[in-house]
Amino acid sequence: MARYVVGVDLGTTNTSLAFAEAAAGGDPSATTPIRQLAVPQVVGLNDAAPRPLLPSFLYLAAPKEFPAGALDLPWKAGADRAVGVFARDHGAKSPGRLVSSAKSWLSHAGVDRRAAVLPWTAADEVAKVSPVEASAAYLEHLRDAWNASVADKSPEDRLEKQEVLLTVPASFDAVARELTVEAAGKAGLANVTLLEEPQAAFYAWLAEAGDRWRKQVKVGDVVLVCDVGGGTTDFTLIAVTEEDGDLALSRLAVGEHILLGGDNMDLALAYAVAGTLPQGMEGLDAAQRVALGHACRAAKETLFADIKKKSAAVTILGRGSKVIGGSLKTELDREMLNKVLVDGFLPSCEPTDQPLRGRRVGLTEIGLPYAADPAITRHLARFLGRQAGSLHAEGAMILPSAVLFNGGVFKADVLRERILEVLSKWAGKAVPELRSNDLDLAVARGAAYYGQVRRGRGVRIRGGVARSYYVGLETSAPAVPGVPPAVKALCVVPMGMEEGTQADVPGADLGLVVGEPAVFRFLSSTTRRDDAVGTVVERWNPEEIQELAPLETALAVEGDLEGATVPVRLHSHVNEVGTLELSCLSTRDDRRWKLEFHVREPGSD
Repeated sequence: MARYVVGVDLGTTNTSLAFAEAAAGGDPSATTPIRQLAVPQVVGLNDAAPRPLLPSFLYLAAPKEFPAGALDLPWKAGADRAVGVFARDHGAKSPGRLVSSAKSWLSHAGVDRRAAVLPWTAADEVAKVSPVEASAAYLEHLRDAWNASVADKSPEDRLEKQEVLLTVPASFDAVARELTVEAAGKAGLANVTLLEEPQAAFYAWLAEAGDRWRKQVKVGDVVLVCDVGGGTTDFTLIAVTEEDGDLALSRLAVGEHILLGGDNMDLALAYAVAGTLPQGMEGLDAAQRVALGHACRAAKETLFADIKKKSAAVTILGRGSKVIGGSLKTELDREMLNKVLVDGFLPSCEPTDQPLRGRRVGLTEIGLPYAADPAITRHLARFLGRQAGSLHAEGAMILPSAVLFNGGVFKADVLRERILEVLSKWAGKAVPELRSNDLDLAVARGAAYYGQVRRGRGVRIRGGVARSYYVGLETSAPAVPGVPPAVKALCVVPMGMEEGTQADVPGADLGLVVGEPAVFRFLSSTTRRDDAVGTVVERWNPEEIQELAPLETALAVEGDLEGATVPVRLHSHVNEVGTLELSCLSTRDDRRWKLEFHVREPGSD
């Protein structure tokens, strides 16, 4: 048994770690105190110091860029890269060597996420890293920081030997979850369980409220967890129910993957601030544009931290003789901040409004497939409307009883107030906020609380798998030139299937070709909650079921002729870690083939 349960928030912008004793005396159902790890990191040249958060930035230093020992850490000398505060701050001046938003890239099906593609704007001489490697670098830093402080000289207390609860966006699909576990494995963390970030935020609220949570909600309430982080927007609905005469919690629904968050806000501010420069954004090169985004993020945080401050300086390093004084200086004022972020990202809208579809402008250079519409409130209207139909609820949308905010974006009062204002308008009455005292640290603390829940302490949120998964089956029909064969969707994992359970997929035998690689089309839905294992869906609305990255396996011949077809049935397993495993089981002998996730874009080499 591990001594500690450790919650890790592997965030787009910041990473943090919280922990608690796995077992203690006294009431066996009571939780133990949760502590936060202050993470030592390089904060300046020749200066390492602990901070509550580890910024999720990796700086790849050039040869001899810094004096020997300048990036040393208490546990490592001669480092040629930095993670954390210094990486973020120095990288803003040299963005071609700065890896950021690795978590967003981890969920981007349009690239090979195991390939060295970051920094996306790096020059040829920079030795790039993959999104998986960058994520592993942050976890490795946490591992070493833990081992140098908490574990000290006790081998049994090393992080590799603890139970780690690693959080992911609720909207992460099976491939992104698998890659997150792979990154943890690269950091030497084998005892890992995944937890959705909105649930972790709710667990943190439960931990903070103690028994008082039962007085703040009642049976029949539906709580909206509105989670806007650095790279993603996640919506989750949690219902308050009754079980054996006591209050219980159940996750009703999660939203689809929306690549929209603080990164987008910083980019929008960069375009607005660039408009105050003589040549606008067109007068800046690629590196300066990235640096402007980082400078606007810092200015935004300054203004949100001090509500009396009217403006914050924005400075961009120049390009030699072309820029007088070597740099460009301007400012971000509060009026521009509110106009861009509140009115641009949280506009007041009707409950029937839908996110705009169409080509993005000004976002394609970053390389990530951001949401076409930056209006978070319109995405929220769509989510609540779709889930009303899925849950067979009365009315055109689910009207939440209360809201729990999560994500550093909502540290700004004005942004939380706008969401509450819009929801109250839709509901026709005030929708209250369930207050969380520390949005930066809540997810890690909630994950540590969940680690205790898994051991029988605290309050569990029930829900199982957040979406249904399907394998695409091509129909057997005569070939018609120019017309692809129709595809049916075979449900292999129903929504709500609990972790640690498995099932044989019923139905007729399927033919599996051996002796050559096989690719399986893979689909999912966040609204089709009535499909059981083995359900075959012949037609569906594109809003209901979406295609994901394919599954691929190289199939051994094992006695059959190359290209032979073996009759098989599918077997699905949602393991304790929280990832999905699919296997093909031969119906004529004991052979089985495991389906591996193929993480390249469909149709790529």
